Amino acid sequence: MDAEAALSVHNLAFLEALYEAYEADPNSVDPQWIPLLEEGRASASSSSESSSRLHSAEPGSSAEEITLQTQVDNLIEAYRLHGHIGADIDPLGRPRSTDATELDPAHYGLGEQHMDREFGTAGLTPHKASLREIIERLRNTYCRHVGVEYWHLYDPAQRAWLQQRMEGCQNEVVPPQDEQVRLLSSLINVDTVDHFLHSKFLGAKRFSISGAESLIPLLDCLIEGAAEHDIGEVIFGMAHRGRLNVLMNILGKAPKEVFEEFSNTDAESYIGAGDVKYHLGYHRYHKTSTDRDIYLALAFNPSHLEAITPVIQGRVRAKQDANPERGHAASLAVTMHGDAAFSGQGVVSETLNMAALEGYEAGGVIRVVINNQIGFTTDPTDARSGVYATDVAHVLGVPVFHVNGDDPEAAAYVARLAVAWRERFHRDVIIDLVCYRQFGHNEGDDPTFTQPTMYGLIKGRPSVRSLYQKRLVERGTITEAACKDIADTFTAEFDAALTEAKEGAPKAAFEPMHGPWKGYKGGRENPQIDVDTTLEHSEVERLGMAMTRYPEDFAIHRKIKRFLGESQKMIRGEVPFNWATAELLAYASLVDAGVPVRMSGQDAQRGTFSHRHAVFTDTNTGKKWCPLQHINHGQGQFSIYNSPLSEFSVLGFEFGYSLATPGGLTLWEAQFGDFANSAQVIIDQFVSSSEDKWNRISGLVMLLPHGYEGQGPEHSSARLERFLQMCAEDNMQVCNLTTPVQLFHALRRQVLRNWRKPLILMSPKSLLRFRPSFSPRERFLPGGGGFKRVISDEVTAGTKEAAAKVELVLVSAGKVHYDLRAAREEHKREDVALLRVEQLYPFARTGDDLAEQIARYPNAKAIRWVQEEPRNMGAWLFIYPRLLERFGADYSVSYAGRVSSASPATGSSEAHKMELARFVEQAYAPL
Repeated sequence: MDAEAALSVHNLAFLEALYEAYEADPNSVDPQWIPLLEEGRASASSSSESSSRLHSAEPGSSAEEITLQTQVDNLIEAYRLHGHIGADIDPLGRPRSTDATELDPAHYGLGEQHMDREFGTAGLTPHKASLREIIERLRNTYCRHVGVEYWHLYDPAQRAWLQQRMEGCQNEVVPPQDEQVRLLSSLINVDTVDHFLHSKFLGAKRFSISGAESLIPLLDCLIEGAAEHDIGEVIFGMAHRGRLNVLMNILGKAPKEVFEEFSNTDAESYIGAGDVKYHLGYHRYHKTSTDRDIYLALAFNPSHLEAITPVIQGRVRAKQDANPERGHAASLAVTMHGDAAFSGQGVVSETLNMAALEGYEAGGVIRVVINNQIGFTTDPTDARSGVYATDVAHVLGVPVFHVNGDDPEAAAYVARLAVAWRERFHRDVIIDLVCYRQFGHNEGDDPTFTQPTMYGLIKGRPSVRSLYQKRLVERGTITEAACKDIADTFTAEFDAALTEAKEGAPKAAFEPMHGPWKGYKGGRENPQIDVDTTLEHSEVERLGMAMTRYPEDFAIHRKIKRFLGESQKMIRGEVPFNWATAELLAYASLVDAGVPVRMSGQDAQRGTFSHRHAVFTDTNTGKKWCPLQHINHGQGQFSIYNSPLSEFSVLGFEFGYSLATPGGLTLWEAQFGDFANSAQVIIDQFVSSSEDKWNRISGLVMLLPHGYEGQGPEHSSARLERFLQMCAEDNMQVCNLTTPVQLFHALRRQVLRNWRKPLILMSPKSLLRFRPSFSPRERFLPGGGGFKRVISDEVTAGTKEAAAKVELVLVSAGKVHYDLRAAREEHKREDVALLRVEQLYPFARTGDDLAEQIARYPNAKAIRWVQEEPRNMGAWLFIYPRLLERFGADYSVSYAGRVSSASPATGSSEAHKMELARFVEQAYAPL
C-alpha cells in the first residue's frame, strides 16, 4: 500500500504505529512515508475517527488537562468544518441566518480563564500555543474574507493539502507591490469602462459588472497562475453580467471594437444573423506579467446562460485529447455562473455529475459563481433550498471557497490557490464570489420595487475600486495622484476609441475562419464539394478483419462471437452488410486514415438495440476490448463512451468537443430519438444556429433512433419536424436513411468533405435486423455510387416499358418505404413507383435528384408523399411547399399518412397496425 492509499482508506491504526516508529527513530521509517506523516498528521489528528493518541494532549497529562485539550481539539475541528458559517463574506454586512454556535469556545466549556493557557494545536501551528492565539489563528484563517468548505472532501490527503496551505498563511496573502498596482489598475479600468458606457450609451443594455468588480482581479491572477503551471490555454464560458468588462480587461478586446458594436455596425451584414454584444466571444494570445505566453478564449453564449457550461467542458476535453503529451495542461476550463442559475439550472447538476467520469473529465474545471445574492427579482430564500448557491456542487466532493467580493486581494489569493489545487489533484474547484448587483437585472430595471432594503444598503456604497484604492494609498503602495493619472489615461483612450468607432468603417458581422478551422467551410452547400467515400476491395477486407479481431486469451460472449462470424461473411461478400457492420466499417476506415472518432451516448458501446458491440467484455474477467482501437499503429484515436443518463449536458459537451476538432468525427447518440427533447436548448441555441449567430461551424453528428413500430408515444418519433422547421440557409443536414451503405457513406463524407455542418440522422431501430434493407458489398466499393440523396426505384426504372406503366409516384423517407414496397408486391401494382428521399435538407440538390428520377416516368400524373408520422409531424409540412413549387404545375401533389395528432404515436400495438394498414391503403388509392 502506498502513502496516499493508506491515508485514503483512513488506516489510522497503521498511521499511529507509523507515528510511534518515526518519533522513536526517524531512520526506521521508509522515506516514502515521510511526506505522508508531514501532510497527514494535521488531518488525522483532528479527525473524530482518530484515537486519543492522535490528539494533542501530552503523555502524563491529568484528567482535567486531557478533557480541556479534547475540547480545544473539538473547537479546532469545528472551525475547519464550519468556520465558513462565521466568515465575513457578504459585502453588504447583513447578518447571516446560519447557526455559528460551534465556533464559540463557550460551547466547549472554554472561557476567559483558559485563554492564556497553552494547548496542543492539532497541527494548526508547529508548537503549542495559548488558547487566545489558537482562536485568533482559526478566526483569521476561516472567518475573515475567505470562507472554505473542504472538510467534506473524501480524501484526507486533499484535506491535509488545503489545510496546510490555508492555515500556513491564515488564508491571506498580500501580493507584491507590482501585482497590487496591476490589480488596482484593472479595477480602475473596470470602473472607467462602466461609467464611460453608462454616460455615452445611456439606456443601452450592458449588464454592468458594478458590485462584482473583483471578478477581474480574480481572473487576472487565475491566468497568471495557469501560465506559471505551464497551462497552454484558458477557455472561459460566462453569462451576461460583466461580460463586456471581461472582454476588454481580460480578453484584450479593443475599446474601439466594443464601441463599434454599440454604435456603428454594418446593418446589411447583420440581417438575419449575428448576436447582441453581450453574447459575443473573443480570443487572443496573451503575455503574462512573468513573460509567459498563454492563449485565452471566451466562448459565445446564448441567453440560456448555463447551456455553455457543458460546451466549455467538451471543448477543453477535445484540446486535451488532441495533445496527449500535455494532458490536462493543454487546456483549462473556467466557467462563470450567476448564483440563481448555478443552483437552479439542471444542466449545472448534470455537468457537475460528468466532471470525474472517464469520458468527460477535463482535468478539473474552475467554476466561479458571480453571486449577486439575488436572481432577476427573486431572493435566495425563494430560489434554493440550501444555505449556499453552491450547495449543488457537493456531489463532487471538491472545495468551495466563499470570497467577499469587496476584497480583490482575497479573490486573487483564492484564484491562485484554485489553480494550484487543479494542478495537484486535477479536480474541479468552486469559487463563490459573494458580491452584489449595483443596478437592476439590466440598466433599465428598477430593483427597488422588490428589494428596497437590499438596495438601500447598496445605494451610495463605495465601489470595489474606491475601497481598494484607499487601502493601497494607506499602505503606501500608490498615491492618489498616480491613481488619477491611470484613470485619466483610460478615459482619454476610450474617448479616442469612441471617435474612431463613430468615424470609421462599419463593423462587419463576422471574422473569417481561423486557427484549426482555417481551410474548412460553412455557408451554402456547394454542388462541387462531393468526395469519393468508397473503399477499395482490399481495404474493406483488411479493415473488416481488424474490426472483428480480439486477443486469443479473450473469453468472448458466444453471441458476439456469432455476430463477428456474420460480419466476416459480409466483409467477404458472402452476405449483404447489416447496419452495425457498415457503421463500424465507416469508423474503422476513418481512424485508419488518422481521423479521430469520438462517440458517446446512453449505452453507446453496445447500442440500445444490442447491435453495435463496439466494445467487448471478457466473460471471465470483465476486461474490455475495443477492436477499433487496434486497427493500425498510427491510427486516429477511437473513443466510445457510455454516457450518464443525461441528454442536455452530454449533447452540449459533444457540441463543444466538435468545436475543437474540425478534422475529426464527433457523434452523440440518443437512446431513443424522442429523448433529444431533453437537449432542446443545445439544439436550438447551438446546433441549428451557432453559424448564423456567431460564425461557429460544427460537424457534430446526432444519431436519433426513429421509427414507428408500435412502441408508444415516447419510443417512436425523434421529432423530425422540429429539425426541419429550424432548417434554413443550409445550416444543417437532416437525413432519414434506408440502407446501411447510406449510413456508411454519410458518415465518411461528414469528415472527408471540408464543408462542416451538423448532421442529424433519423437512425433505424427495426431496420437494424431487417434483411431486405441490408446492402451488398459492391455498394461500398469504387463504382458503387457513394451517397445518394434520392434512391431510385430499380423495379420500375429498370426498363422503358416498366417506367411507361407508372402513373403514381410515391415519395417517402425512412422505414415506411419497406411497408410500401411490401404492399406493392402484394397487390402487384406496376403503375406505382417508389422513390426514397434520403437527405431531406439541404433540399436544393435533393430536389434536383428527385426531379431527375420523376422525369423517368413519362406517364406519371401524381406525386404522393407518404410518411408514418402524423400529418402535423414528420416531413410533410416541410416537403409539401417544395414539392408544390417543383412539381405542382405538372403533377397533382397529395399526402398519405396518419391523421394529425397531439401525440406522436398510439400506445396500442394493435392500433398501430391498424393505422399502418389504413395509410398504406390510402397511399395506393386510385387517382
